[in-house]
Amino acid sequence: MNSLADIRQRIAPARERLLKHALYARMGTLSDIQNFIQFHAFAVWDFMSLLKRLQRDLTCIDLPWVPVGDAEVRFLINEIVCGEESDVDPKGTRISHFELYLRAMNEAGSSTVPLLAALESVKRKSTTAQALKSSGVPAGAAEFSAHTFNLASEGKLHEVAAAFTFGREDLIPDMFHELVVKLSQEHAGKLDTFKYYLERHIEVDGGHHGAISLRMVELVCGNDEAKWNEAGAAALAAIESRIKLWDAIVASQNKA
Repeated sequence: MNSLADIRQRIAPARERLLKHALYARMGTLSDIQNFIQFHAFAVWDFMSLLKRLQRDLTCIDLPWVPVGDAEVRFLINEIVCGEESDVDPKGTRISHFELYLRAMNEAGSSTVPLLAALESVKRKSTTAQALKSSGVPAGAAEFSAHTFNLASEGKLHEVAAAFTFGREDLIPDMFHELVVKLSQEHAGKLDTFKYYLERHIEVDGGHHGAISLRMVELVCGNDEAKWNEAGAAALAAIESRIKLWDAIVASQNKA
């Protein structure tokens, strides 16, 4: 394995399973969406740790400042950080995507208790593992985020870059967005912010972000065969982890 095409080929079967997952057909009611949001919120949270790891390693955040790495990749990382930490809500007020998601949870009537408890635990200097274990986080969400946090803190740079590029940016298909549009019409005022979040996700993550993310993987892997193999494994693991999260959400629906 020594190219982006090889990674795409390696992850193709898992990605196909993810995009055809039974979860999407199970999003027919407001209750289904509320349950999904409660699980998926942890993916919105842990995404920032992947991003911040990339910012730490691919840009300069130390003093004194010195130029680091590739300017296009620096631009990509800093632009994504800016958008994630200080985007705009429907009224044009600055807000992070995570805080926007919390607003969507409250609006939809989805419980924020486990998520906020985990955040408070981390603020009190607990490890993420401790926070996920002690805060009543749904098991499937806790397992997913534990994988992400471990990768962000312990993974090699090329592994983090590959998981970020192939495992995060386009895994909520358009058909899911269309379901939310329909449900938001049926439940006025309940899903407007969640729909807006999805629309911003589709808009902001599109275009040059995808192309430069691929360039980032090429730059960090270079001509190193071992790095390419490890990057492919990390991308596949990220998608498999997402499939397990989707499985857990479906299982929680079956218990309801």
